Amino acid sequence: MGVHPQLNKNGELQHLLTTEGLPVAILHHILDTAESFAGVTERDVKKIPLLRGKSVFNLFFEPSTRTRTTFEIAAKRLSADVINLNMAVSSQTKGETLLDTVNNLSAMHADMFVVRHNQSGAAHLIARHVGPEIHVINAGDGWHAHPTQALLDMFTIRRYKQDFRALRVAIIGDILHSRVARSQIHALTTLGVPEIRVIAPKTLLPARVERLGVHVYHNMTQGLQDVDVLMMLRLQHERMESAHLPSTEEYFKYYGLTPEKLMLAKSDAIVMHPGPMNRGVEIDSEVADGSQSVILPQVGFGIAVRMAVMSILAGN
Repeated sequence: MGVHPQLNKNGELQHLLTTEGLPVAILHHILDTAESFAGVTERDVKKIPLLRGKSVFNLFFEPSTRTRTTFEIAAKRLSADVINLNMAVSSQTKGETLLDTVNNLSAMHADMFVVRHNQSGAAHLIARHVGPEIHVINAGDGWHAHPTQALLDMFTIRRYKQDFRALRVAIIGDILHSRVARSQIHALTTLGVPEIRVIAPKTLLPARVERLGVHVYHNMTQGLQDVDVLMMLRLQHERMESAHLPSTEEYFKYYGLTPEKLMLAKSDAIVMHPGPMNRGVEIDSEVADGSQSVILPQVGFGIAVRMAVMSILAGN
């Protein structure tokens, strides 16, 4: 691969495009920096001037309220100017190419692009074509990667479980179409998690998924035994319609997380979900709102982690 597309010549983070291949020192640096920002949320004055005078453009070519909002809050807490562009209804409908759009915005002195796109590799393409003073953050591309989601998941695990090297983690659900799962697996592996399990029906697993170093299970009874962390994935309704699965009821029966199935895991196991949740499909409300769920804290941590990524990029 040669030059790492995310790092500058000094080995510092220039763009955040994927968790794959990120050095462990950079992962720890992001998590440690996020730890210092987690306290900002509790303060009366929530703003810090690290990005004052900088312009952050949110380029969302597909909708995502939660990710876009947390990026916006994070940038504003760092005192940046934030410009939200609803790309689905603007330049793309006029036939402007992705790079034309980026070039026009770069001419308006953009400092950072936060990009969500339904095509894998869109953020990488932009990162290759911007000037050295501009930073790109991948906020989700196709089925490929969603690095800030994986990082906030890592932050959440570290908060509750401290040592990654002593954990058994299970990722449950639609692994095949999940950019979150791919990013989680790369980050967990780099951080030294000794056992990563994926639990899913065969139709929702990528071919040769074992090559990622995970243990594959097709049923919850075996897969959840003695697990420390359960990472549920959202099941998109279009997967139902495209015959990957017979019905949501059937899916919930076998792969939905119920209090009974949760009891197979360790008694102090934590339950995570990147959201938005389909209650009664991937997860029972009793579990989602229960004492082992860390789903709401995850959302709050997302702001601290995105603040960390932006401040590190702006400093490099």
